[in-house]
Amino acid sequence: MNTPIASTPFGDFAGLHRDGVNIFKGIRYAHADRFRASELATDTWSDLKEATTYGPQALQVPGIMEQMLGESKQPTSEDCLSLNVFTSGNGEQKPVIMWIHGGAFTNGGGSVPWYDGSNLVRAGNVVVVTINYRLGAFGFRGRDNAGLSDQISALEWVRANIESFGGDPSNVTIMGESAGGASVVALQATPMAADLFAKAFAMSPSIPQYRTRERADENVAELLAAAQVDHPDDLVRMSADALLEAQSKVLSTTRDQMTAFAPAVDDHYLPEHPSALAALDARPLVIGTNRDEMHLYTAFDPKVSGMNEADARGFFRDNFGSDDAYDVYARYRPDHSPGQIVSALQTDGVFRRPAHDLADARHRHGHTTFAYWFTFATPVFDGVLGSCHALDIPFALRNLDRNGVEMFTGTSDLRTGLAENFSNAVLDFARSSEPGWSTWGESRVTQILDTHTEIGRDIVADPEPDIRRCWEQRGTQ
Repeated sequence: MNTPIASTPFGDFAGLHRDGVNIFKGIRYAHADRFRASELATDTWSDLKEATTYGPQALQVPGIMEQMLGESKQPTSEDCLSLNVFTSGNGEQKPVIMWIHGGAFTNGGGSVPWYDGSNLVRAGNVVVVTINYRLGAFGFRGRDNAGLSDQISALEWVRANIESFGGDPSNVTIMGESAGGASVVALQATPMAADLFAKAFAMSPSIPQYRTRERADENVAELLAAAQVDHPDDLVRMSADALLEAQSKVLSTTRDQMTAFAPAVDDHYLPEHPSALAALDARPLVIGTNRDEMHLYTAFDPKVSGMNEADARGFFRDNFGSDDAYDVYARYRPDHSPGQIVSALQTDGVFRRPAHDLADARHRHGHTTFAYWFTFATPVFDGVLGSCHALDIPFALRNLDRNGVEMFTGTSDLRTGLAENFSNAVLDFARSSEPGWSTWGESRVTQILDTHTEIGRDIVADPEPDIRRCWEQRGTQ
């Protein structure tokens, strides 16, 4: 086939064609000065611009998740604001899915192989966009929220250009996992993205990463101390390598690594906590978690996996108080080891309870919300990872064929049906705002996603209600 050409309002791009999919890589969508909000790229050109190579990722030190996902081999740079488009070509306007990568707001990139949009395009005749955005101190220094401004700029680029790639700018779904899922919720919350997308799909959003104004200001002080400078302006003049080194020092010494660098309440993008604002957003939301999210981090940590029952009960006592801690422990999956029960408690605290709290709040405001629970347990490493964090990504994006996936998911043929079910739900939601099951409400309807389940049939009302009540009682103490 001839080289695919996309003619945008600003100039023409030449891409790649692979097995029925046109791919345009490394397209600049915005410009930005350090710590400043990004601005939509409006440069024009008259020659044919090559879009065949991924752009550099944001500056970072790759973490365990990136290594496991088959981290992108792209170089890193402070000048990283590029995106990639996967499409079947022009013709009728197709639904658009903009994928926002995870990585704790400090790692990752849109070129990670597991995020490739080609299989979704082939399966559902959609347009997929994957993006880079600034990370760590470069994207989330104090209250700057520069990384969030990048995501908004990417959506502005989609609105202005995606029709040239066969996409429908009025039917954009934002989608992401982990920090990407938290980004989805933050974009629902910010008034700056009020008219930039139609619906949202948040996978395992790390909602507790959001920072208060006070925590954001504390972060600036930590960063100044790590960089051994006195004023925030000094950080602007530092070399990128020196600032990245200071960021690493903060992450190794801060009192709370999870909230070191992440979206923060400010006076512009997020005037209130993102969950509170997202609860008021009328656009449809799919939100879900994995049953054993924290097993990714605890399964090989002897401090957790090696816990005896007394240690585990002590952990519950610290979290629920002495009066009811043992009763709560008894309600948590008695077939698990003590360490796995602690990991389940952490999973609920970081992922499931915040997601369900948001779903409850949205229901109270009358806004459409769908919930799922991914329970497929990977057999690798003798099954100790369970349904861990990030395991659902290749199923949702139909990327079981990507390098390294089998090392994470196993090789069972049963995986194919789950990938088809999950990715079809994603595609149906992108097309029609309906994933195929009932909305969350008073009965807390939840779609179970596993190798033996079917969309729309394997529905559970209020999974594990005893555990939910324990958390609700804890919240009123």
